[in-house]
Amino acid sequence: MNINGVNNSSAVQKIVSNPIQRSIPADAANQLPATDKLELSGVSHFLSALKSNDVRVDKVADIRSQIDAGTYESDDKLNSALDGLLDDLNR
Repeated sequence: MNINGVNNSSAVQKIVSNPIQRSIPADAANQLPATDKLELSGVSHFLSALKSNDVRVDKVADIRSQIDAGTYESDDKLNSALDGLLDDLNR
């Protein structure tokens, strides 16, 4: 199989045939941290809320029944949502 621009003297072929290898000195392994740590800023509270799984089953069931009955969407709710959207846009 031929790939244009890749031959025995290309940079890719040189790395494939002779990969770069680096070793860590034995004393450097003792200086590495024992564990890695990842901190998520801004969304950590959201992730912890999702993990806690505090779902208000009664509220979800009530809204689901309203949607099924066709009574969830009302003019009052739509007007309230539009007012909030306009307030956000005017800031």
